[in-house]
Amino acid sequence: MLLLSQTMIQQFFSLQDSISAVKDAFELFSMNKVQVPLRTHIVEERGNGTFLCMPSYCADENVACVKVLSVFPANIQKGLPSIDAQILIMNAETGVIEGILDGSYITKLRTGAASGAALDILAKKECKKGALIGTGGQAPTQLEAMIVARKLEEIHVVGIDYERTKAFAQQMKTQFDHYGTKIIAVSDANIAVEDADVIITVTPSTKPVFDEKKIKSGATICGIGSYQPHMQELPPSLLARASKIYFDSQEAVLSESGDIIIPLNNGTITKNKFTGELGEVICNKIVGRENDKEIIIFKSVGISAQDLVTAKHIFDKGKIKGYGLLWE
Repeated sequence: MLLLSQTMIQQFFSLQDSISAVKDAFELFSMNKVQVPLRTHIVEERGNGTFLCMPSYCADENVACVKVLSVFPANIQKGLPSIDAQILIMNAETGVIEGILDGSYITKLRTGAASGAALDILAKKECKKGALIGTGGQAPTQLEAMIVARKLEEIHVVGIDYERTKAFAQQMKTQFDHYGTKIIAVSDANIAVEDADVIITVTPSTKPVFDEKKIKSGATICGIGSYQPHMQELPPSLLARASKIYFDSQEAVLSESGDIIIPLNNGTITKNKFTGELGEVICNKIVGRENDKEIIIFKSVGISAQDLVTAKHIFDKGKIKGYGLLWE
């Protein structure tokens, strides 16, 4: 059995590699070639966190995997990761567990890559400004995804604590200096999103994090953080105003995300607003962006097809390049 840590993976697998893998995952998923049961949730009794189990299987890739993870947002106050996970890779013909991969890092990679894939496919070609709302464990790959998908001149970053936001922005400037994008900490989300071409929200908020009126025509918004029915990052009025709304998995989003469930239940929107899944755009079943004035929303809660295909690509590339610790 091969063990692959974050440090090992970082040496041979980039976010661009992950975006390519996630595009494959979305296409396979929307073509019904990946078996992805809805993930199992167990909420910690005080409501401080969630334990999850996410299985998946793909005959085309000849692989199955299970991701076991926990999400504890308050961990950031303790200097601990808000998400902790491991991924078990299994041979689809024998059922043998062939690898254990750092699921926390792969979760960050594939979640960032989902936004990167969405922006690459749905955003305007000419984008100058980005906005990132949220500075937790998922934020670095979300920020890099914006830069990889569109060569932005600047990104405004905002979090709930301005001092921590400034520290985060400084860290990102150092980490992503080679891209040449200005990364600027701001104190208010409405300042961040004003005139932004691409926007990513990655928070556990239970109320909208910015004013819909600040969103300009042509913007592309990725809602990543609202993964439970009571959570809500996006203003319902923005959903009503949007030209198109896409999902990673429509079934999963309608089961899990308050961003969609809440405005559906109160009548702000209907299912007629939904365009479809990103994988359906990739395999040419539905149309993507048609002009530079459309406001487009991509809502993702994360599906195990992303973990499956990304982990498989990492596992295969790691073996070829000789990375990993062999556990016999």
